[in-house]
Amino acid sequence: MTSELLETEDVYEGISAAATAIYVQVEFKPTGPEQRAILACTKRFIGVTGGEGSGKSKIASQIWLGRWSDDMASNPGVGDGIGPPLIYWLVGEDYPQVTEEFNYIKDDLLTLGMPIERNSTTRVNPGHIVLQFPDERQPRFRIETKSARDPSKLTRQRPHGIIHCEPGLSTVAVYERLNGRVAGVRGWLALIGTLEGSIGWYPQLLQAWSGGFGDAQSFELPAWTNTHYYPGGRQDPEILRLERESTDEYFLERIAGKVVPPKGLVIKEFRADLHVRDVQWDKNYPVYMCEDPGYGSHSAHSLIMYQFIDGQIRVFDEIYERGMITQDIIRIAQRRPWWVGEKQLVQDPHYKDQHHATHSVSEIWRLSDARVLPENNDRVRQLPGIERLRSYFKPDPLTGEPGIVFSPNLQGVLSELGAALDPFDNKSFHPWKWQENRAGEVVGMEPLDEYNHSLKALIYSIVHNFGYAYAEQRRVAKVTRRR
Repeated sequence: MTSELLETEDVYEGISAAATAIYVQVEFKPTGPEQRAILACTKRFIGVTGGEGSGKSKIASQIWLGRWSDDMASNPGVGDGIGPPLIYWLVGEDYPQVTEEFNYIKDDLLTLGMPIERNSTTRVNPGHIVLQFPDERQPRFRIETKSARDPSKLTRQRPHGIIHCEPGLSTVAVYERLNGRVAGVRGWLALIGTLEGSIGWYPQLLQAWSGGFGDAQSFELPAWTNTHYYPGGRQDPEILRLERESTDEYFLERIAGKVVPPKGLVIKEFRADLHVRDVQWDKNYPVYMCEDPGYGSHSAHSLIMYQFIDGQIRVFDEIYERGMITQDIIRIAQRRPWWVGEKQLVQDPHYKDQHHATHSVSEIWRLSDARVLPENNDRVRQLPGIERLRSYFKPDPLTGEPGIVFSPNLQGVLSELGAALDPFDNKSFHPWKWQENRAGEVVGMEPLDEYNHSLKALIYSIVHNFGYAYAEQRRVAKVTRRR
């Protein structure tokens, strides 16, 4: 065996023969074991956290190039020039996030001598790429660029593969939508980007995938693995300078591509891949409404709705507003489709007798045309209440199903769980946290009483209907037929 062949085997070790043949033709060589591991992975769901300058865009394009031949083999009658084409999406919060990946794929296909059609409809959108040979009636594939700005528009097609560029800039609703899009054709989904902080659905998802979670795997791609930029690797002088001059958190997240476990989250069991589902209102089951009025500069008036189906709490709707009075919340609720069915309302027991203006919150509901009689607890003990809510996030040991799931469209409660941006500024994360000192260490036994309105409302309802975690008997949930 020649030294040239030995070198080729070593460079592409673990990568499939079909992908290796393509990489050789476009003269792409992985720069180290980290890149090889990503390109050798055959799981359907891949997450990559890359340091700045690590070559994330190039790796994203090579993931697509390496999987293209496998997609033809696993989808008989598709992408062969006779049947329908393979469909791929490049998704970013805005089109600039996908431009580099688009151009890398285009250049590789031109290097391979492929007769591709490239079309750009605007100055911003890089457009699409279509491969169709002259003697074939159907294209082999079509690559489209998509903006994640509006998740509702990520519809109509079922792509065989999706690359989501910089997913940390997008919401968990976008991930849920993309996950649903590839499900019908058993397609693959690659999430590739830089960490924008270690709080949010994206780093939580990567943590869950880090050990190989089912058909998902996440990888770290430190900046120094790109030896084109940093010839000295981990000991490159520029990497060492960044390490000296940066905070530990910045270096680990932005340079090393590591998820730094967030400290101080009250509900630390939440996982986007496990607890976010496309749950919808089911007219055959009663609706449980829970309310926390929340007053103050950092407060929200939260009314959150769930159903209890097959032993699982399914949170499907919320009203999460600031600057609205109780009558406004009632009017919004009355316009929702679920209002016509059976329902129960449990409120913050602290507001049962507290008056603002002339009536308490409970009295306003009773006196309104809503015809809903609130059911009030005694005051809920905070720490046992939190423990009760956390118990529902644990998966059942037999079925693997958690006791509570959330619709991806509920930005208010998801922001309190650390999985979505604050709904009032859409640029920062404000999860419910324990008190911390200046060093970021958890202190005391009381969580901060802010950014927690939907979660507190859930606690009131769950304790009212099901008791505390260690209660000897569980209450039976009651509902009314008030309409």
